[in-house]
Amino acid sequence: MSVDGWHTLLVLGGIRSGKSEFAESLVADAPTVRYVATAPTGDPDDTEWATRLAAHRARRPGSWTTEETATDPGRLAEVIAAAGPNDTLLVDDLGGWVTVLLDPAHQPADDTATVAELAAAVRASEARLVLVSPEVGLSLVPTTPLGRAFTDALGATNRAVADACDAVALVVAGQTAWLKPPATSHQPATHAPAGIPAPAAPADPATAAGAHPTPAGVHTAGTGAHPATVPAPSPPRHAAGGRGVDDVALPEVLTPAATPPPAGAPAGTTGAGDWAAPTMALPMIATGLVIQPGMDLPMPDDYTGPQAVDRLATLDVPGAGLGVLEQVVGFAAATQGTSTPRPWDTVRVLLLHGDHEGGASAGAVAGESARRARQARAGRGALARLAAENRASLQVVETPASAPFEDGPALTGEQVEAALRYGWRLAEQAADAGVQLLVLAACGAGAEAAAAAVLAATAGAEPPAVLGRVVNDRGEIDDNAWMVRCAAVRDALHRTRRSPREAHDILAELGGGDIATATGVLLGATARRVPVLLDGPVGTAAGMVSRDLAGQARHWCLLPDHGGRPGVRLAADVLGLTPLLDLRLDLGEGATALAALPLLRSALSLAATLPAHPSLGGVDEDAPAHEPDFAEPVPAGPGPTTIGSDEPVSPGRRAD
Repeated sequence: MSVDGWHTLLVLGGIRSGKSEFAESLVADAPTVRYVATAPTGDPDDTEWATRLAAHRARRPGSWTTEETATDPGRLAEVIAAAGPNDTLLVDDLGGWVTVLLDPAHQPADDTATVAELAAAVRASEARLVLVSPEVGLSLVPTTPLGRAFTDALGATNRAVADACDAVALVVAGQTAWLKPPATSHQPATHAPAGIPAPAAPADPATAAGAHPTPAGVHTAGTGAHPATVPAPSPPRHAAGGRGVDDVALPEVLTPAATPPPAGAPAGTTGAGDWAAPTMALPMIATGLVIQPGMDLPMPDDYTGPQAVDRLATLDVPGAGLGVLEQVVGFAAATQGTSTPRPWDTVRVLLLHGDHEGGASAGAVAGESARRARQARAGRGALARLAAENRASLQVVETPASAPFEDGPALTGEQVEAALRYGWRLAEQAADAGVQLLVLAACGAGAEAAAAAVLAATAGAEPPAVLGRVVNDRGEIDDNAWMVRCAAVRDALHRTRRSPREAHDILAELGGGDIATATGVLLGATARRVPVLLDGPVGTAAGMVSRDLAGQARHWCLLPDHGGRPGVRLAADVLGLTPLLDLRLDLGEGATALAALPLLRSALSLAATLPAHPSLGGVDEDAPAHEPDFAEPVPAGPGPTTIGSDEPVSPGRRAD
């Protein structure tokens, strides 16, 4: 779904009602739009109709592409079904489509089946889709058989498509009414399109005073204050004309909602079901943000971390204390700026989905990564269930697909810049929503090979030493696929042996969209003082790249577990990150961090709430307020003052 709770929308309206203009405004800021024109060209002598078509064409930006479906009514369903999650389609309009459907040239035909196919394609669409259709049901019944056939067919089409869409709007005299508002929010009069920022809401006094509100759909547990997310001085930036990646909205933020356990499930089990309302649109950072080497970003507090660790030695804890988890307390203290850090209440998981083509994805099941991303959006799968258990919000981020790096660059320089800024904005959005901890995860095909290539280029490692074994969909080790991946990484390194090893060059040549976006997330989180849990090859590879852009970024990262991956181990050594655990879980990136999160929270909770040991001046909470030299014994036997009876103890008698 889009940032406003829908990704398919039907816009209805009468003649000259403004429905087409409204639909066009919904997608006006999308980076690319495919305009699907359904109307036939009509009679060449009909100048009025030709003028209408010309006016429609003149309103479309030059970046839009147009696809004609007038010659084949069934083509519209095919176009919608073939569109991917990164596509934006505007279909204008269904009235013209029905006109062609009823054309004698297409008869005999099963019109009902064709309408059903269209509705099914809309319901299953992964693209951001806006459809425009005339509403003729409010007019008089036509007096001709052809007119009645048209209104009947259009009415049936509108009903079927409206049922399949997430939302339906009716435009009357230029005013928009929501017949089927998105289920996740109260809709204003003007609604933002899928994937495009909504108009800014009026600021309340708290917001005007500088407080960060918690948008709808982001869970805030407990009553603790937001973490210290004071914006650091902005990095160098420049003004840029026109629209860029900073105008593109961020994906929706999903928040787990508790659902009843499945039928037959054991008592006490819970499920992670659908997700609740998305957040508001992100305020812009600045147009033309420059991310370049040597940025001066904030560092964690040098003093509060050691103070918090030293304080642990004074707590009333039996045994040796927290052991390795002392690192968690020191890390949280330094990033929060206090010697008594709080457990992270508000956590967000960023799941980056972007495939790598070519040999990097050898052995990967086609479409599996996209299925994992859809699964997470629907609140299912290991990552989503663990997020629900941890009361963490989840944001599935589509990143640019990466070309085969053994043949040429994985991304263009412009794509790298856009991905870095996009990741920065994701971190900015989280900080503005009061998120206290980010979990960085990825699920793209070939991501581990791309991370291995980045590690080999930045740390001088051999590909076989940092590339993990390939496990197929049957749980078997696929050595042939592993050798193909190793060969692809070596070919890519040989191809780029004389290329610069600057951060932007490595991301363009080897890293790809997911690692570039992850690098932007780390930099943006560092700028806003938000700590990040790394989990898997993509996050650690991004940590390696971020060193050349801002060396402070690695100090805001924590690695719960290496997951048994050799590349993660190497990156951790180079970055100075000591894995806290050795669970060797392989549940997908992000899941290990979420599995370890309750343990990390427990350590912080104990550190924040336990008193000092009585021998060090602490108060013994279990000691009586006054210990007399002699206590009168309590008589045995029944009676109103006997300890253990249902009656209260008489005054003056001790109950201990």
